[in-house]
Amino acid sequence: MQAFKNILIGFAFSPNLKANVYEALRMAFFFDAELTFVHVGEKTLEKETRFEVLLESCPIQPKKISIHWKQGKPIQILLKACEDFEVDLLLLGALKRENVLKFYLGSIARKITRKAKCSVMLLINPSVERHPCEHIVVNGFDSPQTKDTIEVAFIVAKAFGTPKITLVEEISRSKVAVSVDDDRSLRKVTLRKERLRRQEQIRVRDVVKKLPAKIKKDVNWVTQSIFGRRGYSIGHYARIVRSDLLIMNAQENSSFFDRFFTRDLDHILAELPTDVLIVNSKRHA
Repeated sequence: MQAFKNILIGFAFSPNLKANVYEALRMAFFFDAELTFVHVGEKTLEKETRFEVLLESCPIQPKKISIHWKQGKPIQILLKACEDFEVDLLLLGALKRENVLKFYLGSIARKITRKAKCSVMLLINPSVERHPCEHIVVNGFDSPQTKDTIEVAFIVAKAFGTPKITLVEEISRSKVAVSVDDDRSLRKVTLRKERLRRQEQIRVRDVVKKLPAKIKKDVNWVTQSIFGRRGYSIGHYARIVRSDLLIMNAQENSSFFDRFFTRDLDHILAELPTDVLIVNSKRHA
């Protein structure tokens, strides 16, 4: 079972070039995918030679690599390239220490992620040396897309050799919004929270139960219920447990889509010290 067959990454000749290139090469190798590099800017002999030398320096080499040089606006070029090359995973990278990180991820990446018809992975901490992915946090939202997202999470865990997945169910505080004035009302809220927690855990476990056994083998998975605002809470949780990757659903509909990307994902991109994979289930149906 293959999560991603065609991976694309846009590259620039910046200080993080080598880290992003090495991450992309490893990603394509792990998924046994074709890898496409796209540079938005002028092609020169110096750039071409430098990039080819960099590619050859990496000890990991995917089966198929292609390089394309295009001129225009980065967002439009990358989106069109994803369509033209039938990409199902777009990689976007930046170094955390760069001053432009917040602008880059909060502006360019957000705009691309809104419009991309493929899954998008934001490499917040790209590295030349591989850092093992030990813990993946995945949204367990009550959504039609969640099954695909969880399935992709298990496939990614197998590809990366990740031993642990935490499936997070975010429960809105409004469902237990009762003023606590005495012991009786406190007990009422506590019982309601516990009932909601059990219901969510049963729902998520049922999703995992229906997944193919081979993608669950050797992966330890647990569920975790948290109460709070959708998107914000899981971002905070992933940061607290120091997860290596946060996997989220992409758009569901226009109203939720706009709300999610203008609020929750902005917070995730700005605050999380981890990589983020946004799964577009249309590519995995």
